[in-house]
Amino acid sequence: MALLEIRDLVSGYGQVQILWGANLSLQEKKLTCLVGGNGVGKTSMLRTVMGLLPPWSGSVWFEGKDVSRLPAYVKAEMGLTLVPEGRQLFTDMTVEENLEMGATNRRARPKMKQNLEKVYTMFPRLQERRAQKSGTMSGGEQQMLAVGRALMARPKLIMMDEPSLGLAPLVVRDIFSIIHRLRDEGITILLIEQNANAALRAADYGYVLETGRITMEGAGMELLNDQRVRDAYLGQARKRRNVRHCNDAD
Repeated sequence: MALLEIRDLVSGYGQVQILWGANLSLQEKKLTCLVGGNGVGKTSMLRTVMGLLPPWSGSVWFEGKDVSRLPAYVKAEMGLTLVPEGRQLFTDMTVEENLEMGATNRRARPKMKQNLEKVYTMFPRLQERRAQKSGTMSGGEQQMLAVGRALMARPKLIMMDEPSLGLAPLVVRDIFSIIHRLRDEGITILLIEQNANAALRAADYGYVLETGRITMEGAGMELLNDQRVRDAYLGQARKRRNVRHCNDAD
């Protein structure tokens, strides 16, 4: 049985429909990625799954239960956690205060100290900066903190929305190393990424979302080697090289 299933999901904002019957299935302890261009509905899907955006129709199932209409705080109690795009930290609070905010649900509160030690073991830099205000940290450090805060909730599923966005290449490498480590520790992950190359290389399974619909799916490396995916999502570097060569020729 899949840990999370999205069935014919339709949602949007106001009168603007964003998702058009999306279907997706996450296997437990696997890393699943969802790739697609800007504005195709990736963030809307996560927000709908988490309960921050109500579904218009279709359903979301978690551990075999229909959770479509449950509010976000109930889903958090059940083990769903979202690392949002842009991190959304409490910038005037310290690193440790931000981490403690991640342990507010009933599942996590009794083990807050134990979870805090685990996060600090995974992210020694956060322990070094435990008394520093999060708003003064670098982008990579803030992303580590956002992931650490999610881990404080003792999640069964972590959904990550563009964790590499705006980060330097070396920092992106560190972030994907962290993602690999979480998967190896048995945490189920749904990863949304515009960096399709890195995401598909890391993923056990992947989906391609286009204009609110899942158009392709398969093992991560299968999608990475599919010419249609390469043309649509991995061709930007090649296009830039071609433009540069043309300019050189002129």
